[in-house]
Amino acid sequence: MKIPPLHPDTIEEVKQRLDVVDIIEEYVVLRKRGKDYLGLCPFHEEKTPSFTVSPSKQFYYCFGCGAGGNAIKFLMELGKGSFTDVVLNLAQRYQVPVKTLEPKERQELKRELSLREQLYEILAVTASFYHYVLYQTQGEAALAYLQTERGLKPETIQDFQLGYAPGGWNTLYSYLVETKHYGVALVEQAGLIKARKEGKGYYDRFRNRIVIPIQDTQGRIIAFGTRSLGDEQPKYLNSPETNLFNKSQTLFALDRACRSIGKEDIAVVVEGYFDAIALHSAGITNVVASLGTAFTTEQLKLLLRYTKSKQVVLNFDTDAAGIKATQRVIREVENLVYSGQVQLKVLNLPGGKDADEFLKENEDGAQIYGKAIGDAPLWLDWQIDQLLLGKKLAAAEQFEEVAQRMVKLLNRIQNGNKRTHYIRYCAELLSGGDGRLIPLHTGNLMAQLKKPRGKRYLGRKQLNLPVSAERSMLAEGEADLLRIYLHFPNHRQTILDALEEKDLVFTISHHRFLWQQISQLPIEATDMISLLQDVSISYPQEMKQVTHLFHLDEKREWEDNLRAPLVIAAAIVTLERASWEEYRRYCLQQWQTLDMGKEAEKMQYYSQELKEVEQRIKELEQQRCFHYEDFV
Repeated sequence: MKIPPLHPDTIEEVKQRLDVVDIIEEYVVLRKRGKDYLGLCPFHEEKTPSFTVSPSKQFYYCFGCGAGGNAIKFLMELGKGSFTDVVLNLAQRYQVPVKTLEPKERQELKRELSLREQLYEILAVTASFYHYVLYQTQGEAALAYLQTERGLKPETIQDFQLGYAPGGWNTLYSYLVETKHYGVALVEQAGLIKARKEGKGYYDRFRNRIVIPIQDTQGRIIAFGTRSLGDEQPKYLNSPETNLFNKSQTLFALDRACRSIGKEDIAVVVEGYFDAIALHSAGITNVVASLGTAFTTEQLKLLLRYTKSKQVVLNFDTDAAGIKATQRVIREVENLVYSGQVQLKVLNLPGGKDADEFLKENEDGAQIYGKAIGDAPLWLDWQIDQLLLGKKLAAAEQFEEVAQRMVKLLNRIQNGNKRTHYIRYCAELLSGGDGRLIPLHTGNLMAQLKKPRGKRYLGRKQLNLPVSAERSMLAEGEADLLRIYLHFPNHRQTILDALEEKDLVFTISHHRFLWQQISQLPIEATDMISLLQDVSISYPQEMKQVTHLFHLDEKREWEDNLRAPLVIAAAIVTLERASWEEYRRYCLQQWQTLDMGKEAEKMQYYSQELKEVEQRIKELEQQRCFHYEDFV
């Protein structure tokens, strides 16, 4: 059962009681520097401290990796649980009475918390029981399988607390209910026993199986994965979903891998438990397993919390089932993949081996595997390669089939630059090495593609981002406006008036998101940064890109306040120039599509518009240069 929503008073009282320095000092060595504290960041590897903690703002920020937030966010990022879990743990620590939104739900919350604690205890006891049985006479075959066929060392078996579920129908039932005196209902809710369909009584869910404990990000056992030793099907069987275990939101070994994923800035997803165990044992620790082939959007988002560059590598089997599983994953997470929110890659090991087999058969398997991760192709390159497998482009029907499937892939790409790159790449493949045919195939592919979304002009409030240096200046200008608005309340009205007068909006996605959150707060709010930190809990990915704006060192705080009017003026000019640049591109696009013989009047109109726009852009560029000269 889901825990009832916590009452805002409980959350607020917890925030008032806790101190960000006290919380973080338990995990990071901090030293005083001015009014703040400094230490080595726990979220990425560094030798020079860049992790700052501000007692006055109750906020932490790392200049190295960009991590930032309040104490609750820190504990969540450290893998200590969801928002509710962290607040409940802090409430217990600071002896804050827990209230839910409805008084009648308080008893239900207490009951649910008690139930969860009992389930954690039962699962921990069960894991110890299975691990003990593994080393007894009835577990000899299972232990031999792990040591001989899987090649696992004793320390690995111990570390992952692997075990054996004996073959009797009610061995575990007898141990937990009759010996340990746990309630039958609780043991059933833990997913360990099942009621008999005919007659009375229960039987063990797992029998004659290797047992692999599944843990949450805090290292607590929440379920079990199992593998049959005999011919019993299914070969792999997981615990059912319970109050503690949601398969679609859990990843095997994430509790062990999260730190390494952050350090390496890339996550690897394998198909099986033993693949993940073998890789961890070989020293490749940024690896998780998907609890089967049904890798979900929720699981992917969970991984993305730990990798700044959003790099995720899928390493499933390369047999027909593995290829289908990889394709199924891409379809499942396609909204994130096609929009570019994740840098998804696909690793197929040589010889069709899975990771476990590959490590066993190669003396330098770990080193080769590590290099293969870095060389893994992007998902789209892999998809295109799959289209060509077994196809003879010299045959007209097969050529047409491949070309049409390429068009379907290209149509899904939302980023214009990426789409252009892959149009060229596909045209090269279709040309079969004949460079003279590339322009022809490029034109044919483009003719069949739909127009990219977001290209229709709807006024200057719908903008496409400038590129290269211009985009960099635009991003800097928007960041300057947001930083000043957050830290210097006396300049907020100036910024609001300028944006409204020029009809300007923030165009960088994460800046636009932050401005939307700011707009919901009173302009006179003195605790705006503290209020925005709460947004980080609900929207961690969006806010992670802007939390660096929440922090100023003492030197910059003084300098930024002094030169704020000049910075605001220069930033407004930059935003206005970007707006006119977009309108110029729109006019040029319209002009290029007109028929000179039939639409001369329209051509003259857009030609005149282009001249006027060019003149306005020159004026704005001069103004921008003038403003930036004031900073020197």
